Amino acid sequence: LKNPEYKPVGKIGEGTFSDVLKMQSLKNGNYYACKQMKQHFESIEQVNNLREVQAMRRLNPHPNILTLHEVIFDRKAGSLALICELMDMNIYELIKGRRKPLPEKKIINYMFQLCKSLDHMHRNGIFHRDVKPENILIKQEILKLGDFGSCRSVYSKQPYTEYISTRWYRAPECLLTDGYYGYKMDMWSVGCVFYEITSFHPLFPGSNELDQISKIHDIIGTPAKTTLSKFKQ
Repeated sequence: LKNPEYKPVGKIGEGTFSDVLKMQSLKNGNYYACKQMKQHFESIEQVNNLREVQAMRRLNPHPNILTLHEVIFDRKAGSLALICELMDMNIYELIKGRRKPLPEKKIINYMFQLCKSLDHMHRNGIFHRDVKPENILIKQEILKLGDFGSCRSVYSKQPYTEYISTRWYRAPECLLTDGYYGYKMDMWSVGCVFYEITSFHPLFPGSNELDQISKIHDIIGTPAKTTLSKFKQ
């Protein structure tokens, strides 16, 4: 990020579509998380039409949604960076390698905040599609949902074609239909996260899509005939 107002301090993480850097503001000395997009952008219109930018603008401010401070677009370089608040860690980092269970009160508090974040999203006509421990951020006792790169409008037309959500947290309707699913899939993911934050083990760690369905069957059982007939439609 070439911007005279911020200086990079370190790298937080990297993904297929973006890198996340820790930045310091030269204006106020505060630290931020900077999501640097790998995609090349041609215009400010293209930036403003980006689903992630639209979603964050619509959902902010909310106590359980990651705060977007600034959108920085360098027209010359075609680069885009989202300056967000800096959190301490994500849920995956919190439970990784941990042996002692988290206090029940803490789990209840975190899950309540996660449900509040999704209630806010769904009421605003957006569903996340990629709720997983890595995308749930915490700072002391505050939990915020982040990474809105996969989100969609609740009212957009089915079927949704592109690949969505990490396999272990994917609802059966995403696995068994060709894109016929809706906002309720987020709640399935919440259930998977709830199990994982309590036990420190993923609930359905499928190695492929067929194994994923098999693992769900092993625990929940075969769906009722009425449910299966819905999928056949």
